[in-house]
Amino acid sequence: MGTSLPPVSPNGVPTGGAAHFSLASSARVLGTLHLGPGAIIAQGAVVRSLGGAVRLGAGAALLENTTVTGTAEHPVNIGERAVIGHRAVVLGAEVGALSEVGSGSILMPFARLGARCLVADGTVIPSGMVVPDESVVEGRPGRVLRRATDEDLERLRRLRGGSLALPGQPLTAFSARDRAEDAPMGQLYTFRDKHPLVHPTATLFSTAEVSGDVVIGAGCIIASGVKIVGDSDGPVRIGSGVQILSNTVLHLPQGSTLVLEDGVIIGPGCMVHGSHVGAGTVVEPGAILCEGSRLGRGCLVTAGSVVGPMASFPDGARVEGFPAVQAGTLSSPPPPPRWALRPEDLSGLRRVG
Repeated sequence: MGTSLPPVSPNGVPTGGAAHFSLASSARVLGTLHLGPGAIIAQGAVVRSLGGAVRLGAGAALLENTTVTGTAEHPVNIGERAVIGHRAVVLGAEVGALSEVGSGSILMPFARLGARCLVADGTVIPSGMVVPDESVVEGRPGRVLRRATDEDLERLRRLRGGSLALPGQPLTAFSARDRAEDAPMGQLYTFRDKHPLVHPTATLFSTAEVSGDVVIGAGCIIASGVKIVGDSDGPVRIGSGVQILSNTVLHLPQGSTLVLEDGVIIGPGCMVHGSHVGAGTVVEPGAILCEGSRLGRGCLVTAGSVVGPMASFPDGARVEGFPAVQAGTLSSPPPPPRWALRPEDLSGLRRVG
């Protein structure tokens, strides 16, 4: 751990200075984060806070492999003692104090979750949705099922050590570049005499891992926590200018190939199995592309969608659902989303050469 947890008073409120928080050695913070005492950033969590746009309240927790991205246009504010579950994704959204966000959930830009809310695992809160205090939410897209009962709030109290008290303590700025100075950029592994080939202008963050028969093209960005597994009899081919964002996994099942054409953007927390993705396509956070699926050029796959095995969609398709269907046709290729990385975000990071 980079820093230690503060002592806790009998009513569950952290004590001590604002510098006391927990940052796992495998977690990554890019930019300046504002956080309160007792905050926890667990193993594999990735926080991208451009211009100080992410605020993490006292006693709040980002659990393992969570991804949080805030920008000036889409800031993130996570309230005191809120918990963001494993592999959840928060993009430019607000989470109220004491809320519990389930594992694998996705909160899109401008979503607002009230205080003491309970969000079921795998829920997708769409852009702009406002959830009242003490709501129980589930679904893709999420919907408010009911108001939290006394039993729900008692469960929340037990999860918070028997107290729903709020620390009410100020935030402190913390800045940590991706730890390129601590490790080589990316980790490359040979598998059965096949070794990854990475163009010298590509950028791999230090916790990215690539193995086997993988070729990564010019100007690609492979972000923190990404795993690209080419340990099969087919190749993984990634074109030029592709972005694969935090904690996404690319996997090659036996007897398949995986191709991302030029300019593809794969959002954080995605799973891509042996698929073919056409040039300029954007895959939003938390989506799953199953083996043998095929997307044309300039498609958009919405957050949390599951593109089924062998499913095929034409150029310009808007793809959404669980399982995914074509919900429309785009009049032009999707622009790079605001949560994508920009060249200026990469200053100071070393490159594989």
